[in-house]
Amino acid sequence: MKRSRIVLADDHTLVLEGLRKLLEDEHDIVGIAEDGRTLLTVAQQHNPDIVVLDISMPQLNGLEAARQLHKLLPACKIIFLTMHADPTYAKEAFQAGASAFLLKRSAASELTLAIQAVSKDQFYVTPVIAKDVLLPLCGQSEGTASTVSPLTSRQREVLQLVAEGKTVKDIANILNLSRKTVEFHKTNIMQGLNLHSTVELTKYAVAHGLVSSD
Repeated sequence: MKRSRIVLADDHTLVLEGLRKLLEDEHDIVGIAEDGRTLLTVAQQHNPDIVVLDISMPQLNGLEAARQLHKLLPACKIIFLTMHADPTYAKEAFQAGASAFLLKRSAASELTLAIQAVSKDQFYVTPVIAKDVLLPLCGQSEGTASTVSPLTSRQREVLQLVAEGKTVKDIANILNLSRKTVEFHKTNIMQGLNLHSTVELTKYAVAHGLVSSD
């Protein structure tokens, strides 16, 4: 099998090192990232065949990173490797452009199977949740709402950073926006979701997988 060029993204160094050791004999690991924003930069620098990423990552979660990756590098295959077993996350992942979804508790051989599948333009879902994922996907309409559908992409970015405890100044610097624009987005998020405090925003972000509950 042709050696795939792979970028790995996870916010745990031990996981990244484990994945590197698992894959480097048969594939070229061209980059690693420990947060979603670094992932976007690394992926654009190396133009990999495949990105393996987690959902819960700081600054930009995996779902939002996947959406942006899918637009920036449409030929790149996206594999989610996560602890989130809820089929809702898998559904969101595929809507974001993923080609495979598997769990960290899955056997290591599953990742190899997933890489083989996406390399052939096929999809892969871990058997643990495959039935719960595929049946709703087969029956959904194009307009089916996602888990964070009330928000725009920029609002999801702002919400995640707010939930991570970043100040308005921090968020403005990270997103290259003015403070007034950040405040505008935050106000619209709270009004749109009928939330009234940063604590409520954080709870919403955790419940919808935008930030980790750790």
